[in-house]
Amino acid sequence: MARNVRIKDIAEALGLSTATVSRAISTPGRVAEPTRSIVQAKAAEMNYRPNVQARSLRTQKSMSIIVAVRDISNPFYLEVFKGAEAVAHAGKYTVLMGNTENNPAREAEYFEMLRDGNADGMILMTGSMPDGWTGPNKALVVALEMIDDAGLSRVLIDNAAAARKAVDHLVAMGHRRIAHITGPAGEGMSERRKAGFVAALADHGLDLPPAYVQPGDFRFDTGRDATRALLALPEPPTAIFAANDEMAAGVLSEAQQQGLSIPADLSVIGMDDIYLSRAVFPPLTTISQPRQDIGRTAMEMLLAQLGGVDEPQEKIFPTTLIERATVARPKDERE
Repeated sequence: MARNVRIKDIAEALGLSTATVSRAISTPGRVAEPTRSIVQAKAAEMNYRPNVQARSLRTQKSMSIIVAVRDISNPFYLEVFKGAEAVAHAGKYTVLMGNTENNPAREAEYFEMLRDGNADGMILMTGSMPDGWTGPNKALVVALEMIDDAGLSRVLIDNAAAARKAVDHLVAMGHRRIAHITGPAGEGMSERRKAGFVAALADHGLDLPPAYVQPGDFRFDTGRDATRALLALPEPPTAIFAANDEMAAGVLSEAQQQGLSIPADLSVIGMDDIYLSRAVFPPLTTISQPRQDIGRTAMEMLLAQLGGVDEPQEKIFPTTLIERATVARPKDERE
C-alpha cells in the first residue's frame, strides 16, 4: 500500500520549509501569494490528506461539530446543513447531524459529547437545552429556534413578520376567513409565527374564531388532520396559512382528496420554501427563508467563537413571499 503523502514530502517537492507548507495548508491566511496557491496546488496534485487524528492530539480538538435537529426526516434541515457544512469543510472540520427526535434524553447525549470533548461545538436547531447545562456557551450557536436569556449567539428570522406577510397577501387577495395550522405548542418559533398571524388579522380588523387555529407539529399528517377539522366547520375558511411547507402539503392532499380545487376552492400558503413546495401540485405559495445562508452564518459564528471571539452575536435574516399557484381570490369575491 502506498504511503500517505506528508507535509515533508510537499516541502521537498517545492523546495520550501515544512513550516511554510504547514501554514499554507492549515492557516492559509498567514502565507502570502503566490506561495499559498503553489503549496495548495501541489498538495492537491500529490493527493495530500491531513491527518486529523494527529492534529487533534496536538491541538486538543476533535475537529468535529454537531448540528442538532429535532427531526432528520424534515427536508428543511438539509439546506441549512449544506450551508453549515461548506463553511466547516473550508475550516477542516467535519460535521455530524444529530437527530434528537424531540427527545430530551437524546438531546442531552449530544451535549455530553460536547462536554466530553468528542465535539468542539454545536449548532442547535431544537429550541431547547438540557437543564443544568454548565458547558461553555462559546461552543454553541442557536439557529432559527429561540432560546431566550441563554446568552448564546443566534441566527434567526423574524417569524412574526413572516406570518404577517402571509396574512397580508391573503387579505390583499380578498380573503376574510383565514385559518392557521401551528407548529408545536410552546416552542418559540411556532409561538412567534402564531402571534404574528393573530396580530396581522387583528390589524386588518378580521375575526378569528378559536377553531380557525389548529395545532400541528410541522409534519405532513398533522397538516391533513388539521385540514380535515377545518373543512368540517359550519363555516370553513377560504384560506389556510400552515406554519411550514410539509404541513401545507398535507393541506393540499386532504383538500384535494375531499374534492376541492386548489386554489379555486381553498387558498394555501406554507412557510420555508423547501423543495417539496415546488414538487406538489399545484406548486405552493410560501414564505421563503435563506436556509443555506443561515447555515453558513451559524457556522461562521461558531468557528469565530472557537477561535477566540467571546461576545455573543446575532443575525436576523429577511424572509420573502414566493408566489406560485395555491392562492386565488375566494369564490364570493369572484362571483
